[in-house]
Amino acid sequence: MTGSRLWTAGLVLLAVYVKVAVWANDGDAVFIREFTLIRRDHLPEEPLHDGSQKPEDPSSRTARSEEDRDTLWDAWGSWSECSRTCGGGASYSLRRCLSSKTCEGQNIKYRTCSNVDCPPDAGDFRAQQCSAHADVRYQGQFHEWLPVYNDPENPCSLKCTPKGSDLVAELAPKVLDGTRCYTESLDMCISGVCQIVGCDHELGSTAKEDNCGVCNGDGSSCRLVRGHYKSQHATGKTEDTVVVIPYKSRHVRLVLKGPDHLYVESKTLQGVKGELVLDKSGQYHLENTTLDYQKLSDKEVLRMTGPLGADFTVKVELTSGGDSVVQYIYYQPIIHRWRETDFFPCSVTCGGGYQLTSAECFDLRSGWVVVDQYCHYYPENIKPKPKLQECNMEPCLDSDGYKEIMPYDLYHPLPRWESSPWTACSTSCGGGIQSRSVSCVEEDMQGNITPTEEWKCLYSPKTAILQPCNDFDCPTWLAQEWSPCTVTCGQGLSYRVVLCIDHRGLHAGGCNPTTKPHIKEECLVTIPCYKSIDTLPVEAKPVWHKQAIELEEEVSVTEDPTFIPGPWQPCSKTCGAGTQQRTVKCQVLLSFSQTVADLPDDECEGVKPASSQPCYRTPCSGGLGRGGSEEEEEEEEEDEESKTPQREELHDWEYEGLTECSESCGGGVQEAVVICLNKQTREAADQSLCVSSRRPPPLLQDCKTQLCPPRWETGEWSSCSATCGVGLMTRTVACTHRPSRDSNHTAVLRDEDCQNPKPSPIQACNRFDCPPMWDTHDWEQCSQSCGGGVQRRRVLCKQRLSDGSILELPDTFCPSKSPANQQPCGKQACPPQWVTTDWSQCSVSCGNGIQTLQAVCKKQGENGQYWTINPKNCSMVAQPIRIRPCFPRHCEIADSLKPDPTILAQRKVYIQWRKGKKVHLVVGGYAYLLPWTTVVLRCPTRRFRKGHIQWLKEGKPLVNLPHLSIKSQGYVKIQQLHSSDAGIYTCIAGQAQEHFVLQIIGSKQKLSVPESWLLESGQNKARRPDVASTVGRFQEQAISLNKYDNLVEHLLELKGSVHIEKYLSDKPLSSEKNGSTLEDERAGEELSIPVLLIADSHRLDEIMHNLSEGLEAPRGEQLIAHLLSELTMTEGETNESTLHPPESAESSTQGPLLYKPNIKSHTSRGRNPMIIQRPKKVGVVPQSQMIVYVGGPVLLQKPVATLELRCEALGDPRPSLTWTKNGKQLHFSRRVGLLPTGSLRIQSPGKGDEGLYTCTARNRLGSTSLSSWLHITVFSGGKGRSCIHSDSKGGTGLFCPVRSNSSQSAQLCRGQACPLRWQVDAWSPCSATCGGGSQSRNVRCMKGSEGSLKEVESRQCLGAGRRPSNTRLCNILPCGRWVTTSWGLCHGQCVGPSLATRHRYVYCQDKNGTKIPSRMCFGLRRPSSLKNCSTEACALYWHVGPWTQCTATCGRHGFQSRQVTCKHHRTGKATREHHCMWRPRPPSWRRCNILSCGRAGECQDSTRYCEKVRQLELCPLPQFKSRCCHSCRNT
Repeated sequence: MTGSRLWTAGLVLLAVYVKVAVWANDGDAVFIREFTLIRRDHLPEEPLHDGSQKPEDPSSRTARSEEDRDTLWDAWGSWSECSRTCGGGASYSLRRCLSSKTCEGQNIKYRTCSNVDCPPDAGDFRAQQCSAHADVRYQGQFHEWLPVYNDPENPCSLKCTPKGSDLVAELAPKVLDGTRCYTESLDMCISGVCQIVGCDHELGSTAKEDNCGVCNGDGSSCRLVRGHYKSQHATGKTEDTVVVIPYKSRHVRLVLKGPDHLYVESKTLQGVKGELVLDKSGQYHLENTTLDYQKLSDKEVLRMTGPLGADFTVKVELTSGGDSVVQYIYYQPIIHRWRETDFFPCSVTCGGGYQLTSAECFDLRSGWVVVDQYCHYYPENIKPKPKLQECNMEPCLDSDGYKEIMPYDLYHPLPRWESSPWTACSTSCGGGIQSRSVSCVEEDMQGNITPTEEWKCLYSPKTAILQPCNDFDCPTWLAQEWSPCTVTCGQGLSYRVVLCIDHRGLHAGGCNPTTKPHIKEECLVTIPCYKSIDTLPVEAKPVWHKQAIELEEEVSVTEDPTFIPGPWQPCSKTCGAGTQQRTVKCQVLLSFSQTVADLPDDECEGVKPASSQPCYRTPCSGGLGRGGSEEEEEEEEEDEESKTPQREELHDWEYEGLTECSESCGGGVQEAVVICLNKQTREAADQSLCVSSRRPPPLLQDCKTQLCPPRWETGEWSSCSATCGVGLMTRTVACTHRPSRDSNHTAVLRDEDCQNPKPSPIQACNRFDCPPMWDTHDWEQCSQSCGGGVQRRRVLCKQRLSDGSILELPDTFCPSKSPANQQPCGKQACPPQWVTTDWSQCSVSCGNGIQTLQAVCKKQGENGQYWTINPKNCSMVAQPIRIRPCFPRHCEIADSLKPDPTILAQRKVYIQWRKGKKVHLVVGGYAYLLPWTTVVLRCPTRRFRKGHIQWLKEGKPLVNLPHLSIKSQGYVKIQQLHSSDAGIYTCIAGQAQEHFVLQIIGSKQKLSVPESWLLESGQNKARRPDVASTVGRFQEQAISLNKYDNLVEHLLELKGSVHIEKYLSDKPLSSEKNGSTLEDERAGEELSIPVLLIADSHRLDEIMHNLSEGLEAPRGEQLIAHLLSELTMTEGETNESTLHPPESAESSTQGPLLYKPNIKSHTSRGRNPMIIQRPKKVGVVPQSQMIVYVGGPVLLQKPVATLELRCEALGDPRPSLTWTKNGKQLHFSRRVGLLPTGSLRIQSPGKGDEGLYTCTARNRLGSTSLSSWLHITVFSGGKGRSCIHSDSKGGTGLFCPVRSNSSQSAQLCRGQACPLRWQVDAWSPCSATCGGGSQSRNVRCMKGSEGSLKEVESRQCLGAGRRPSNTRLCNILPCGRWVTTSWGLCHGQCVGPSLATRHRYVYCQDKNGTKIPSRMCFGLRRPSSLKNCSTEACALYWHVGPWTQCTATCGRHGFQSRQVTCKHHRTGKATREHHCMWRPRPPSWRRCNILSCGRAGECQDSTRYCEKVRQLELCPLPQFKSRCCHSCRNT
């Protein structure tokens, strides 16, 4: 009992269902499925690394992201199940590090899940975790634990307190994942760490709810309500209503100050009422809303975070005493909102119309549509404007019963906003306003524009009618610095330039002239001026003396503005009284420039000296003339006096800005610009209108003194690269910088240091057309490398134009003679070469066949023609392949003829080499088996059911015995083979039969044909010829039933030597064995020795044919030993498949195991070399060539050009081949050499080449050899024959070839015994190169031996066969040929899915490349000029949209439409419809609701949108009025 208690104390009871536990890097449990039972002491402190975790399914991993590919991490795995089922939990994803090094970053990531509210009865998640410890003793006692919330130090630890106690205990260091950190927050504890969770339930998100409870909202869905209430006890009430707070309000706060008390009433949307009395501080719950109430000594505070679950009415219970004041604040949801409706029905059924939307006011709480006044109550609500869109754009069909002519169709634009030009801005600067008029217009088919109702344009925003303008600052006066004082001592003047600067920083007009700062001011130099003082002032002298002094006195210009009079002009009268004139200017000496400047008169102090005075020279003789002159003089004075003041008053000099700086950087100078200004108009005037004496002095100032930044420095342009057409000139462009103004050094910088754009380093030049000239291309490759060929090139007349393009012109445009376009080449003589004829027709009309190719040694002459020469001349050139497989078509069998069944027999001889449990055999051969062996004899068939196979033994039906049974699959199984089981087994499948001879090793019984067959053969010949022929054929082979007995007996005698030499020699040494026992070695030996030796019967027949001396002779023993070596080598590779054949063994045949060995490479261990022996002659070869395989005798009875001895070897490693002749190393020459395959080739073999040729295959595991005796024989007569020696192991033996057909053996002859024969010469060249020509040759009758031929009369050769032809047709193809251009781009018409067409030109041309009429190519197959091509552009389909709602509920006008567009599969973009026309276009509209609407005269609505039509005032439109007759009747 005590142990049980201790075990229980170590448990944390979280639930009864264990789902998943995942361990993070820190070793703690990250996720434990909610409601989990887990022992606390089983929470490991280290991560699991024992591999006991279930490996993750690789298919659950996502593809690696671009970020993961740059790191060493694998892709993230799938997300785990959520840690909670509600209330917000956490899920994780893992990834593994693909490197042995440490990967940067975390191997686990989290996300939130199950973000749905838990049911009210689910309880708090932290409280559940605390209550789970109620059955665990704490300090020896059981407690009912309550959670401790909002721990400031560690909010993610499980701290609980016993009920009714102040004790706080930490029951777990971490709460379960998904537990809230704080009660008023979405932040979540994950792996003991508080993670930030936004209102969008995303980890790490900073999204917050606005005051309206909308995540990331802008607060526009609610409004702030503030207010206060004051109780009035004088009314005599016991209670009063403070405020009614509507459903879904948030952040409610009420503060009552006074003696009264608060209480709350609720009313749900369903009308259920509730009441809550607040008697003490704490949390209360009412209608799924939490209320926090605090009752203090002087006030009460009520808070509700919300959203409220009902309409709350806060009331106050009035008590005796003073009045109370309640202040409240809350956010009230805008419960009535505008909602845009769907589009109304289209204005027309076809031909293009429009449709509109509207807006309706609805209640957020109930979802019902209410009257618009509810939405107008909230100023925040803005009613959406109607939208308009095109609809029913399909053209109307002729068969369409309902047509309505509307002003909008396919070619008619929608109504649009039209605006007039903007008016002039109200101000020129400083911000103004300009306006324009905007109206809704529509355009008809003729382009006439007329105004229309504005609602038709409300589908798009109305353009603005007011806009701000000229919002830049007005120009302001900007005064420059003062110049130095004009004097060096005393009082002088300073000047400055005043500019009018606009918002762009430029000097411009527009400033107020009345606010212009002055341009001069007095200045005082604190240095006294010293002047000589005259003893008598000028004023004290007599008048005449004063005048004399003034005439002589010269006033010099000083730095003080002074009136400077000029010299007096001569008197206007030569006699009598007259006047004198002079100029008087206010001038000043500018010390900084040492120049004299004219100033206005008001700048000089004192009285301006007189500019005129009377003068008198001598008295006149008469008074008349003097008087007249006085009148004129007075008039002139008046005119002068009247002009000067006016001129000075209207015009004056003014500084008008500054000139541009003389340098852009590095220090320059700019001068003040002086203009003559009209003071009234403030416009510039001619300088002659201003008084020159008042012209302000020139002012200079420094500018752009900053150091120059890096700048582009360019060099001189080079000469033009072309004399015409268009050439290029280049120059150097470098980024340079001068460190200082006074420095002469220039540094070259990078191009990036200078501002763009960089000056161009190239420019075009000589841009005028070149004269036409010849353009020659490169010479093409010679048409023939030898024997005389032609080399061509293209020569064109071209002209390079001034735009750089090249124009191809006719040859007559080029002045000089055209260069040659072809020349001879390849004049050297061609070496002899093999020339092949065409491939022959396939040897079969269906199935697998062969084609042959004749190769003839020819030489090409200078005229390009070939003539046949001796094949010896081509001996150094490899002969081409002379045979190839062909497959015209699959063989087909007529439907009316049922194919006969066949048995897939195998001509094999099976020899059991050691005891085995079971052997598998196939009919068609022989088997020599050990007794007590289990045999499975199969009969594989084709086109025959296995269950219908019949078996015979000794010609009698085979019956089931205790140890012998015929299976339903058609095979025979013999358990524990007895001597009585030997015999002839026959498999019958329909008309097909195959036999199998089974003999028991050790039995002396000789098999013979059964007597029943001999008796039945005569009877069956009459009625069953097929069976009779089968029996007869077996009777002929009766003598061969035991023909392999002696050979098998000798093979079995060599069993011991094979064990020792072959298998035991391959075993590892004792030092290499690792504790193997003797039994293991014996078992290994038994497994390595094959159970069956399988030989091809043809191979054994050949061996027996070569054993003419008998099996006991040394030659026979060598052949048998070699045969055994081959069999054991091959069976090492094939034995496994023989013991356990595949399922498809019955439907396929095995080829000869010796002649077609398994070439499959073995990597487990090496293989000794083995030479493959094949039939001695090879297929179809030219008569001048002979190919034989080594291993058999080679007899040459007539001369040949080439003899090839082939030697094919297998082994691992691949063996190397060497050749010997008569036991000595073979010496190679140009005539005798090796081919790349290792075979031996002898050209023009003669008597000297006779001998024993041996091929040796050798690798590191051993070697093997195979020999052939080459004998060249010549018959002196027709009957004698010679025998040759053949040896495969170096032995000797007699072999005489059997001549089965003497006519095929050519005889060498001498003298008169030689026969007569025809001899032909080479064909002459063809008389025409194309279009049909002829060739001829000489045909002569020859007699004599090969060395002494002589021509005789032709009639003597009449008995030697048909005379060869001496003429034939040649070059019968037409002279023209079809020529095609390259295929064009795949841009044709789409003809199918992803299919288009492409084109090319096809024309007929002759051999010189000239285009000729197409009839010249008649008879030749014309290439196609059009073909299909694949293109992504035609991956198109018809995309259909959903059907619209029917436009009417009854009548004849109801229809519904849908949008049908031609779209691209991948991009989804729409394209022209004709690209999809290869597939029928789906219909885009159909009629609907064709129902009677009642009586004809009844006025009723036929669409459910009529209320909206009336609200939008659409009833005046005929199409709406007719369908909404009832709704529009009073409008």
